[in-house]
Amino acid sequence: MDFKPLRKDTMLLNMGPSHPAMHGIIRILLELDGERVVKADVEIGYLHRAFEKTAENKTYLQVIPYTDRLNYVSPIINNVGYCMTVEKLLGIEVPERAQYIRVIMSEISRITDHLTCLGPIAMETGAMTVFLYMMRAREFLYDVVEHVTGARLTVSYVRIGGVKADIPSNFDSLLKKGIDDTKKCLKETHGLLSRNKIFIDRTRNVGVISQEEAISYGFTGPVLRSTGFYYDVRKAFPYLIYDLLDFEVPLGERGDNYDRYMVRMQEIEQSIRIIEQAMKKIPKGDVMVEKKKLEPYSVVDMSFLGKRIHPEEVKLSPNLEGSEKERSKFIYSSKFTPPPKEEVYTSIEGLIKHFMFYIPTEGIKPPKGEVYFAVEGANGELGYYLVSDGSSKPYKLHVRAPCFHLMAGFHRMIEGYMVADIIPTFASINMIGGELER
Repeated sequence: MDFKPLRKDTMLLNMGPSHPAMHGIIRILLELDGERVVKADVEIGYLHRAFEKTAENKTYLQVIPYTDRLNYVSPIINNVGYCMTVEKLLGIEVPERAQYIRVIMSEISRITDHLTCLGPIAMETGAMTVFLYMMRAREFLYDVVEHVTGARLTVSYVRIGGVKADIPSNFDSLLKKGIDDTKKCLKETHGLLSRNKIFIDRTRNVGVISQEEAISYGFTGPVLRSTGFYYDVRKAFPYLIYDLLDFEVPLGERGDNYDRYMVRMQEIEQSIRIIEQAMKKIPKGDVMVEKKKLEPYSVVDMSFLGKRIHPEEVKLSPNLEGSEKERSKFIYSSKFTPPPKEEVYTSIEGLIKHFMFYIPTEGIKPPKGEVYFAVEGANGELGYYLVSDGSSKPYKLHVRAPCFHLMAGFHRMIEGYMVADIIPTFASINMIGGELER
């Protein structure tokens, strides 16, 4: 790192990557005048995951679990962004019910992400109680995610063409509990922090970045909106059913730590508003792209003893609940989705189709071309640039990670402020290592 001190009477200090607040992956070389930061140089690269190179050696379906690990706090949004990029290249549109489910689950993930950011901001300024309140609210929402997807963090729930399974029958009651607790948490946090003089003194006019600088570094998401700039992918380039829902985009004024805190608090309220509207409007129907009816099939004999297994007798694992096929004498097939598990377990045709769908040289094969698609991630514009050579694996898959741009301008947010302000400012960015390093 080429770092020349500005003055001779200052001290150089390494902060990270071993520092706990730096997540073990960020190194900041500080030039200090007493406890004031004169100059800072931020170095990344300690957690390179090789996501893009890995994607080149996996099929389109196999890439989905790797997108979970980009932002492991709100993985469903990563799933949605990737799958919609492939769907754009394929030229397919998912069923309306699946679109609603994607929006609902994405907004739940956005709330959990913001809670995970706001909790540490409060904790770094001494408000440990608020941190515990937010982690409690997050747990209730993770319970909802777990009931729908089967996992808390690495969910791999979204599929190319829809979602893995429909929402469970008790989803409404689980969601209501999670939303009610989140609303209670927001009320308690506003009461404890939003007008708290100590918290305001620690965050107001600290970590300031101007709107012009934020734009020049490529900032998006809550950090950009805290400067007063109106940009949200859900509004600028509507996708799924966001254009059918009524919600606002919260804005700040000064681009400081307090504005970033308040913007995220208000975004949680807007996400709840989106979820409540979507739950009222969600239609019935399929959760995967339309499947074709083929010829009737005959189920195979079990162990050649003359005993036949019928699809009606097959009991699926609990984690496949909601993915059962329609009961009929026809086998269903689609070049974008695998056959239902009942078919795989009970017919040779279903087993062959399952095998052909998953072998590396077959499966989903988008046409040759390139495409870019972006969604509004919890930290900003999350985009995927995909190049296809017509095979079953991406030729190139690049991720436009919002954290990368935010960290590029982080040094400007801490220069001129105190050492004690570095960690709260770092927390307000909500750096996620998997997304930053890819």
